[in-house]
Amino acid sequence: MDLHRIYKSHPWHGISVGDNVPEEVRAFIEIVPTDTVKYEVDKASGYLSIDRPQKFSNIVPSLYGFIPKSYCGPKMAELTNKALARVDIEGDGDPLDICVLTEKDVTHGDIIVNAIPIGGLRLLDHNQADDKIIAVLKNDAVYGAMADIEQVPTPIIRRLIHYFTTYKDIPGENITRMKFVSTYGAKVAHDVINRSLEDYNDYMEASDR
Repeated sequence: MDLHRIYKSHPWHGISVGDNVPEEVRAFIEIVPTDTVKYEVDKASGYLSIDRPQKFSNIVPSLYGFIPKSYCGPKMAELTNKALARVDIEGDGDPLDICVLTEKDVTHGDIIVNAIPIGGLRLLDHNQADDKIIAVLKNDAVYGAMADIEQVPTPIIRRLIHYFTTYKDIPGENITRMKFVSTYGAKVAHDVINRSLEDYNDYMEASDR
């Protein structure tokens, strides 16, 4: 009996990332621009849970989720350490986040999309590497032909940077948790993805010991 036909696959562990990684990936989408709360996959069960209501009025400017079977560990964080000439930055211990640009109105998360990575945002969350891969929805009428982040209009990138550097802030506190480091193009994004997949394999092997 094929259990995959009976039971829903865990979004992080049970969904294939695709056959053309890193040039194309399957992404699991947790939240969409119309959401007023931040949903996040519960790592134990695989179900979407409410992480927190959005504290401010800003909304996520793209489809947002993660790449299955990825993990932000030491190999992925090594790139951030090299970029900042540091050695103390670690991965955040979560799947690799991904933003998927599309001209379509997608009304809910808990879905899988095929996406083409074109770059990324290098961010720090309390000195942990917290990269956001920027991708376009495969065959999208507006964004689908873009092959590198440099082709994305600057206001779109600024909107993404603003969201991710403020979405964890707490009203009334003057503490900025997220720090923007830099953007990078498709070639680096491919390296980040490959490293996160290697980190995932290492993480799972260590978990089985």
